[in-house]
Amino acid sequence: MDSDFSTGLVLIGRILLGGAFAFAGVRNIMNAPLLAGMMAARGVPVAMPVLYAGIVLQIVAGLLLAAGLWVPYAAAALVLFLIAATPMFHNFWDFQGPERAAKFNGWISNAAIAGGLLIAA
Repeated sequence: MDSDFSTGLVLIGRILLGGAFAFAGVRNIMNAPLLAGMMAARGVPVAMPVLYAGIVLQIVAGLLLAAGLWVPYAAAALVLFLIAATPMFHNFWDFQGPERAAKFNGWISNAAIAGGLLIAA
C-alpha cells in the first residue's frame, strides 16, 4: 500500500475518532444535569465535578488525538475514560428487553472504540 495513502488513512481515522470524543464532550455539556443525576444514582460522589472532569478529558484528549499531538497519551486517556464510563452508562445487566439490548450495544461499541484507540496509540 502506498505510504501517502496509509498516512492519509491514519489522519482521517484520528480525526474521526478524536472528533467523535470532542463532539460527545460538547454534547455532554448540554446534558450535564441529566448525566450528573444518572451518575449520582450509580453512587458517584460529587457527580457534577466528576462529570465535568470527564467532559474536559473527552474534549482535550479528543482534540489532541485528532490533531496528532501526544497521540499515545490522548488515546490511553480516552481508553481509561471508557473503562470508567462504560459500566456507569451502559449497565445492561440492570435492564431487560429492548433497553437491555440497547445498553449492551453501547457496551460493545465502546469496546470496539477502545480497540481503535489502542491501535491509534
